Amino acid sequence: MKNKHVLPGFGLALGITLVYLSLLVLLPLSGLAFKASSLSAGELWNVATSERALASYRVTFGASLLAAGINAVFGLIVAWVLVRYPFPGKRLVDSLVDLPFALPTAVAGITLATLYAGNGWLGRFLEPLGLKVAFTPLGIVVALTFIGLPFVVRTLQPVIEDIEPEIEEAAASLGASRLQTFLRVLLPGVFPALLTGFTLAFSRAIGEYGSVIFIAGNMPLISEITPLLIISKLEQYDVIGATALALVMLVISFVMLLAVNALQWWSANRHHGREKVSL
Repeated sequence: MKNKHVLPGFGLALGITLVYLSLLVLLPLSGLAFKASSLSAGELWNVATSERALASYRVTFGASLLAAGINAVFGLIVAWVLVRYPFPGKRLVDSLVDLPFALPTAVAGITLATLYAGNGWLGRFLEPLGLKVAFTPLGIVVALTFIGLPFVVRTLQPVIEDIEPEIEEAAASLGASRLQTFLRVLLPGVFPALLTGFTLAFSRAIGEYGSVIFIAGNMPLISEITPLLIISKLEQYDVIGATALALVMLVISFVMLLAVNALQWWSANRHHGREKVSL
């Protein structure tokens, strides 16, 4: 009896997938590379390695990595609490996690800048302690942490739900401490999902613009992100320079994401290998 599939067969589905990805991803990226090819290698190098461009790379990728790392730690805690512990207002807290998804980035940036400014609700207490957040690179990290948290929490929640509480009880009955249970029993199971959430948060942070420009201060060589530098060049009608910077961002992002995906593949294979050995 011939199997009937709800979705199209492999050939048609593959064709639709390739056409869709080509129109949505490959064609725009090819256009970017073609536009950048109008520059010679020397000109491209000069634009990509200018002092202002290098400073913007350090701010963009450094803040994105730091924010994604913070979200990996605290996103795991938030996801664990939401899955494992009942408490009053749990549904409200769970819905607040999705707030950065629904909130326009410009609104988020203005709100954070208002809160952390020198006369803001939080800034007035932090600045006397020597901790200036608004209009500094630290403000960029705060904004990127805010917009990246849902990616980690929502990626981890289904995985944590699949971990039976009896596994922790069995580890405790065998004499394992809480730290040993976490590192040897729980972490290997959630690590691939945690790495995926980290990657998503990092990818989102690299291209963030709206929430950052209001709290960053946008000072060249100090708190200027690469997307803002690209916009500045476009406003000056330097399309070629903006394209060169965009190409550099594309290459660096692709290499870093490829490395993270390779680490995910290695971690997943290692985890499956351990499961087979245990069986």
